[in-house]
Amino acid sequence: MMKTETALTLASSSPRRRELLQTLGIPFTIQTSDVDETTAPDLSPSDVVEELAVRKARAVASTQKEGVVLGSDTIVVLEEQILGKPADEADAFRMLTMLQGREHTVYSGVALIDAASGRVEVSHSRTQVRIRPLTQAEIESYIATREPMDKAGSYAIQGIGATIVEGIMGDYFTVVGLPLSLTAQMLSRFGITVL
Repeated sequence: MMKTETALTLASSSPRRRELLQTLGIPFTIQTSDVDETTAPDLSPSDVVEELAVRKARAVASTQKEGVVLGSDTIVVLEEQILGKPADEADAFRMLTMLQGREHTVYSGVALIDAASGRVEVSHSRTQVRIRPLTQAEIESYIATREPMDKAGSYAIQGIGATIVEGIMGDYFTVVGLPLSLTAQMLSRFGITVL
């Protein structure tokens, strides 16, 4: 239950982030941030998700006089290679072929910006995910569901993709796209409390 009147805005069009934030029971509005998501090639995965989370939050905070803006970004990393959203079905097939039978790391960055003061806080969470071995037919069948087409790494752990995930070590919600424990802790430091 929210114990303050501080307005919260989610700077994301992701239905998954919206659903996750709703589970915290905090009222919020949504304002999408259309930002350039290219980053310097020498950045570490944690720096990439933190920079993009801040960029998204800042774009929305710049349009508001008050309240707190939440930005988030998620990437899939396999052997230091960042796998973003697939460009097309062939790209999704390439990524899923790379991931199958192996372990990779999912990073989610979270940024909060107080629109009035400009105060910024940013952090990230990471989780290890193992995808089970897949046949070419299984990969093609999964792509045919269209689920992989707008997901980092070409899979959704909260959807049909759950059937290809063999196990995780870390926070499940980091993989979905918004680490709830980290987010709640950060929000509390901006006066927005869950518990």
